[in-house]
Amino acid sequence: MRLKVKTLFILLLLGPWTALAAQRQVEPGGEVFGPLDSAPQTVTLSMREAIETALLQSLDIQDAYLALEEANERVAEAWSNVMPRVDFSGSYTRNIAPAVSFLPGDFFPGGEPGELIKVQFGADNSWATALVLDQPLFEGSAIIGVGAASRFKALQEEVVRGRAQTLVTRVRLAYYGLLLAQEDSRLITESVDRVRQSLEETRALNRAGLASDYDVLRLEVELANLEPNLRRAENAITQARRQMAIELNLEQMEGLRITGSLAAMDLESVEGNNDANLEILSLGRLDLALSTGMDEVLEVAMEGRSDLKQMELWEKLRTAEMRAEQVEFLPKISIFGNYSINAQQNGSPNFFGDELSRATSKWVGVSVSLPIFTGFSRKSRIDQKRAVLNQARNQTALARLQAEGQVKSVREQAEEALDRARGQQMAVEQARRGFEIARAQYREGLSSELEQRDAEVALRQSEFNYAQAVYDFLVFQAQLDEAVGEVPMVGELLSRRLGSR
Repeated sequence: MRLKVKTLFILLLLGPWTALAAQRQVEPGGEVFGPLDSAPQTVTLSMREAIETALLQSLDIQDAYLALEEANERVAEAWSNVMPRVDFSGSYTRNIAPAVSFLPGDFFPGGEPGELIKVQFGADNSWATALVLDQPLFEGSAIIGVGAASRFKALQEEVVRGRAQTLVTRVRLAYYGLLLAQEDSRLITESVDRVRQSLEETRALNRAGLASDYDVLRLEVELANLEPNLRRAENAITQARRQMAIELNLEQMEGLRITGSLAAMDLESVEGNNDANLEILSLGRLDLALSTGMDEVLEVAMEGRSDLKQMELWEKLRTAEMRAEQVEFLPKISIFGNYSINAQQNGSPNFFGDELSRATSKWVGVSVSLPIFTGFSRKSRIDQKRAVLNQARNQTALARLQAEGQVKSVREQAEEALDRARGQQMAVEQARRGFEIARAQYREGLSSELEQRDAEVALRQSEFNYAQAVYDFLVFQAQLDEAVGEVPMVGELLSRRLGSR
């Protein structure tokens, strides 16, 4: 009985705190102040914040940094081949049965000719230590290897930049895709609301004898057709958020939100956009798609594209590999030195005993090695490396031609999308005005409900067409930025990241 009373008292005492804990929520800043089983944490990201998050957290870019770290270690390994090498060795031997040899008796005073005398070599205990130094003075392959490792490191740094540019482009495309999905959902939601409102008004007119049952039935059918589209649009938003979360390496995608609106974006007057849309437009190189001449755009691409720089670095690396084979015909020169201590002792081992016999030896020298003939393997290896080098040069030339074609195509697509957006912007204004006129006339009984519905469909289609045109332009602009090697924020964030390593 006492236990029950005590348990009840504890529950009454902790009750308010338990209720308070059940009301806690999680703010975007990460502080817990609500229910632990509440809705997922909401994170709202701008375009710039999304790119920064991707460059800091993406598994793809982390993999590129690990490859760069490997390249740094290869450079350190290559330098070790031109540095001195110092080896120390030591050994102790206990001769249980020391080795003996038989020598003719003539070698010893008083020895008889033909007699063999047993002579023991070595003591019961023997120690040997040696310190060996070897310093290459000239070894062509090691020198070329240092240069090749440095070029490999430069190649990996460019690979990091290229993968970062590709990552940022994917993030931008995913961001635009989410904006388009949200715009589609908004327009369908507005259409559903308009149909529902028109349905209520038509039902009222039907009850007053001013609308037929067919008008009511047709609106009910239209509403039934629109509602599944709304579910499809919501699923598209979920898929776009999932793609964004993958690119940003975020575990929670349900609470992901982004800023900006395609319908409210003005491509003609960039300064007239709100802050979110202005940030989206300012991150890209609008001048490359709007005002810069094609020749200048191609020049920027030939100098800035990461894949072309990687091809050029591959050429230099292949050249270094061929020279490493060529220097095998040259001599290798090194100096060496040795310092050794040997000691022997009979009986129990005592390294510091007085009866220990010690001997030291020292020598230095110069070693020269010159290959005279090794068959024809070296010449074959040189020819192989030369063929690989020529292949790399051909690949670079082909990549330049392909890059030029890509830049021209994407630039043309961006211009076409911009022209389409301009035309659709005017169509939206006209369709909105037509819908307002049709709606007013329908309320006054001057037009049929069908005319109002046609005007509403035209408005919805025009608004989505404009959003689609803006989306297409932003996509082609992002692809053009990558095609010319001018992807926003990559250089700034990578220089900060690489500088801190």
